[in-house]
Amino acid sequence: MRHARDGAAAAMSAASRILVARGKNEPQEMENPDVAWGQRARDGVWVPTKDGQRIHLGIDVAAADTVAQVLRPSLRVFVGVDVDTDIVAQTTDNGVRLLTVVHGPDAPSEFRFPISLADGLALEAMPSGGYDVVHLRYGATVGRLYNPWASDSMFRQVKADYTLEGSAVTMRVQHTDAYYPVVADPHYAR
Repeated sequence: MRHARDGAAAAMSAASRILVARGKNEPQEMENPDVAWGQRARDGVWVPTKDGQRIHLGIDVAAADTVAQVLRPSLRVFVGVDVDTDIVAQTTDNGVRLLTVVHGPDAPSEFRFPISLADGLALEAMPSGGYDVVHLRYGATVGRLYNPWASDSMFRQVKADYTLEGSAVTMRVQHTDAYYPVVADPHYAR
């Protein structure tokens, strides 16, 4: 079993390499006082919408009691949330990203993120493969869960998509035959 500190370093290294290769268009990590993280993976994160409400993004993983290693206020790592899997969680200027780092072929290929919406909000599937958080009364988009991307350590694209099951979004990452580690990115922004 990896030591937690070594696991956090390996997850950060993998995520950083992929983000640098993806370029400047990726949202930058920064402090956001409107985002509230739980201490454990199962606690997830509370994020704002454009209309001032909050939604909750859960992290439904095998090791739900995994405690976050807080590296700075805008960055935390959940090491060993599942077999060969870590999550590097970043706060951005208008939301969060949950960089899911898959270290080997024994890791799961599906990652579940339960979403709790405030009254009057709903998830609406978008043609891009992501989901908009829509205000039902006004029809306005007040948040967005962007279509996920995934990349292996050779910077090759790995197929990733979402399915909606009840109130949970499941990210599927087809990492068979990939070069590990594979990094996948659920990203929410208001």
